[in-house]
Amino acid sequence: MSAEQVSDIPASSSDLSVTREQILSAQFECYLKIITEPPHSGSGPYCNRTWDGWLCWGDSAPGTAVQHCPTHYHDFDPTEKVTKVCDSDGQWFRHPESNRLWSNYTQCSAYTKQKLKLTSVMYYLAMVGHVLSIISLLISICIFSYFKCLSCQRITLHKNMFTSFILNSFATIGWLYFVVGEQQPRTDSSQVGCKLLASVMHYTYCSSYFWMLCEGIYLHTLIIVAVFVGEQQLGWYYVLGWGFPVIPAVLHTVARLLFHDDSCWVMNTDLLYIIHGPIHVALLVNLFFLLNIVRVLITKLRVTHRTETNIYMKAVRATIILVPLLGIQFILVPLEPSGRVSRAIYELFMNVFVHFQGLLVAVIFCFCNGEVQSALRRKFAQYRGQWKCRCLVTTDSHCNYHTNSSITETSRVTISLEHGPPNKSSATLNGQTNGKRCSSSEPDDCDSPESTEI
Repeated sequence: MSAEQVSDIPASSSDLSVTREQILSAQFECYLKIITEPPHSGSGPYCNRTWDGWLCWGDSAPGTAVQHCPTHYHDFDPTEKVTKVCDSDGQWFRHPESNRLWSNYTQCSAYTKQKLKLTSVMYYLAMVGHVLSIISLLISICIFSYFKCLSCQRITLHKNMFTSFILNSFATIGWLYFVVGEQQPRTDSSQVGCKLLASVMHYTYCSSYFWMLCEGIYLHTLIIVAVFVGEQQLGWYYVLGWGFPVIPAVLHTVARLLFHDDSCWVMNTDLLYIIHGPIHVALLVNLFFLLNIVRVLITKLRVTHRTETNIYMKAVRATIILVPLLGIQFILVPLEPSGRVSRAIYELFMNVFVHFQGLLVAVIFCFCNGEVQSALRRKFAQYRGQWKCRCLVTTDSHCNYHTNSSITETSRVTISLEHGPPNKSSATLNGQTNGKRCSSSEPDDCDSPESTEI
């Protein structure tokens, strides 16, 4: 593809307008670089610095020069490579058919269709993951709030962390639907809205990780720091979980407005480290807490003189429960592979963990919690007992209502009232139980107010 063929690429009017602006900006920077850089000082033939219509090429020795594909055109993949050959006589390669200077941009769009399909799959996967996360987290918060016996500091931290995940899921769904899924050109007012939405999404994203840090601090204090007696003060946890993430979110917003104010802040830039830096610190601190907790657990299990298998099984169980809570798996984010297939698998794997994280946390810390399951079973048994008693009362009333219909039925009812079925309480006689013997007097039947499980 030569510079003269740029205008032959089909595109919508809005895309073409943005592309031309980006090309003009890149062309100006390239010409400025050509003028200001010192001349080539090496010996031997070389190809002169030039602008090919898409990219800027510096002075190059004979061989193949390589750059990443530009981001000007929406079908180009910036991760692919562009090549430009410098001949041995110090001249840029010319295409044999057109005899024009030629740069090889074929790889930039070679896998566009496949990547668009993968992007579509990722989009719907993200939407489904966040919707399921919101539903499961709301159910979990309702369960924690309904059963008063589950009320404790640990559950309070759980509910705050679940709330941060819910807010992040709502913000992410809004971003995906209104920004990523929208292809229309945006006015200045919509630009303000999508940038504000991006700031909210970054804040809630950061807040969810800092509530993970709060969970790690609480567990570490509860298990390791034995000098603390009684309940901990949760005020500092609220400051850390809800207050501190405001700082990186505001700093990122200001930096983006000053240094890289692109359309709706869609492009990922190095400024994201303002958000990701504190998150990585929180993850590293939680990693330290996790290792220290596992160390103490293994030490305590060895003191009990149990078998080695049981020791390691319990240590692994504690680790598996703590990893989703503390978010250690996201330390693997910088280890993105370079291969096309391996990168696609990596992105799919990481998208599942990122967008389904709320569902994962709700399942592990609510639905799989032993106390929650016990409370739900007791409540179900209570409702079932009330329903059975209500059915018995209804049956007795129905029989008494028809006692005058026939002598046979009257005799049957009389025999039933006098003898009664075996294993029934005497309070069920004569249809006067009103369900009192079958219903629990407690609002929610639980054993203890706080679980000892991690």
